[in-house]
Amino acid sequence: MADEKRFAVLIDIENISSKYTELILNEASNYGNITIKRAYGDWTRQNSSTWKEKLLDNSIIPIQQFNNTVGKNSSDSALIIDAMTILYKGNVDGFCLVSSDSDFTRLAATLKEEGKMVVGMGESKTPNALRKACDNFKMLDLLYKEADAETKTGKKGAAKADEKTKTGTAKKPSKTRLSTIEKAIRQIIEAKGEEDTINIGELGQHLTRRYPDFDTRNYGSSKLSKFLEQFDSLKLEKEGSTVHVGLKNV
Repeated sequence: MADEKRFAVLIDIENISSKYTELILNEASNYGNITIKRAYGDWTRQNSSTWKEKLLDNSIIPIQQFNNTVGKNSSDSALIIDAMTILYKGNVDGFCLVSSDSDFTRLAATLKEEGKMVVGMGESKTPNALRKACDNFKMLDLLYKEADAETKTGKKGAAKADEKTKTGTAKKPSKTRLSTIEKAIRQIIEAKGEEDTINIGELGQHLTRRYPDFDTRNYGSSKLSKFLEQFDSLKLEKEGSTVHVGLKNV
């Protein structure tokens, strides 16, 4: 499509596992056409070997950056310089920055200031500073576990795993609490004033703006409507193909 947005996917391999490759590209493709795919790291190091096959299979261009100082990730600077070069060439509408490193926070903020959409991807250990600097942030480890759970045991198994997380019988990932999200939804609807309901699509946009790392799949739900059904304080009303969300007992 002529009006399809173009995206650059820039991956910091020294902070991201190669097992997420397909997930990264699939998520990025939801936002537009991926016209640039690059991965940054020291490819002479042994721990980079797992990425090499992924690069060939997915046509990702490797960018070599030697680590001149022990303990210092030199691929950061190469990725940042490339991102700014791509920005000023005006070849893309948005960027997908893949890293759990907070050093990219300023880059994400700058790209947004220049009017570009920024989608961040990293593990749930990623500092809030980087998450909040992006328009959207995807937690790869949570999405990977969700996809893996559905593959092995189906949706029932994924829901069971999510329930364990909420009851504390499994390690809690660093995602926004359900109680926090429910409170935010109430505030959003109440702010509508005389309108006591909100279009579900508009609600989703509000939640993403508040919590860039919000993704219903992090909580075991494939759709926002399914995610909202768990809250006793909310009611969902369907009118044709449109769904509206309101508050009960208001």
